[in-house]
Amino acid sequence: MMKKNIGKTLLTLLLVFTAQAVYAQKEQFNPVYTGVTSLSIAPDARAGAMGDVGCATDPYNDNNSQYWNPSKYPFANSQAGLSLCYTPWLRQLVSDIDLANLVGYYKLDDYSALSGSLTYFSLGEVIVVNGGASISEGPQAIIRPYEFAFDFDYSRKLSESLSAAVGMRFIYSDLQYHYDDELTPGKAFSADISMYYNNYIGLGRRDCLLGLGLNASNIGSKISYDGGQTNEFIPTNLRLGLSLSVPIDEYNSFSLNFDANKLMVPTRPTYSQFMYEEHPGEDDSDLSYTSDYATWLAATGYNELSPIAGIFKSFNDAPGGMKEEMREIYWGAGVEYNYNDQFLLRGGYHYENEYKGNRKYFTIGAGFRMSVFSLDAAYLISTAQSNPLDQTLRFTLSFDMDGLKAILGR
Repeated sequence: MMKKNIGKTLLTLLLVFTAQAVYAQKEQFNPVYTGVTSLSIAPDARAGAMGDVGCATDPYNDNNSQYWNPSKYPFANSQAGLSLCYTPWLRQLVSDIDLANLVGYYKLDDYSALSGSLTYFSLGEVIVVNGGASISEGPQAIIRPYEFAFDFDYSRKLSESLSAAVGMRFIYSDLQYHYDDELTPGKAFSADISMYYNNYIGLGRRDCLLGLGLNASNIGSKISYDGGQTNEFIPTNLRLGLSLSVPIDEYNSFSLNFDANKLMVPTRPTYSQFMYEEHPGEDDSDLSYTSDYATWLAATGYNELSPIAGIFKSFNDAPGGMKEEMREIYWGAGVEYNYNDQFLLRGGYHYENEYKGNRKYFTIGAGFRMSVFSLDAAYLISTAQSNPLDQTLRFTLSFDMDGLKAILGR
């Protein structure tokens, strides 16, 4: 009798593991969900022209390192710099959604710097009508939802080749209907930790600049739009960068740049998982159980995870195992050609797995530098239909304060 029971137990376990393996192999769209998605939009045109790459790029004339890696600022050539970036959003559909970013830095001495930025994301005008009414019958209200974030960092050289930075960020997201008392603006605080290393290495007869970067950003509280009843993770992100700048001759050089990103946010259990566990054998395309799914999701403890616990869980929680974890890494690669540090041409490619967001696009751009200011532009060509930045032209206007002082004679 005992042998029969053991046989039945082994058979049951085998069937369970087989069913789970079949479920794990099932391909499904399962992105990592976060709030305040505007924090994930690359703000500047230089990085935007190289496939959204900027963690380890040449720091010497880059005012916009604040988003990518603030620890690059102590290596900047100028004592201070200021940039204004503008990015349209969903331009194929609307004309009033855009992202604006103001960033600046100031070097306290040869070893340390202060930097900060203000990012504003406007969602345009939204017409709200009475329930069951049409727009032709007149709007009930016109709302203008928006998000903004303010951050500042302190960066310092730890040696002639290595630097680090720490920073804080305040996040505000107002997506509410102003006449609905149950909805409130979301607020959150977060911190950034970054490091940067660069040094010259010999390749053939050329001294090439190797750059390595790391930036763990948006490590902080969750955000809520209903007074704390439900909370969403903000886009906590780990970014690793590699760059190699190669001189050709006295006037010409080029750089190869690469960034890899991983959202340190736990993967939400899917509707298919819910159907498999609660309604086995039924079609998971049946959406009549969505309210039950919300209850089940809360019961899994996903909503109760703390941000720090979510960071550790995010590396080993994808339903599809390690294969799906690897899919959650998205990357960009870009090249920049530099003529006499005045004219720059750029190109790149950005890749995100089709089951994790499907942002795939080529980028091109150019830059022009003077002693006082520089102008950069970037254009995005999507290879997937789901990209809201497809055929978007982005601009960045930067000012070099040392050059400005020289012209003013101060």
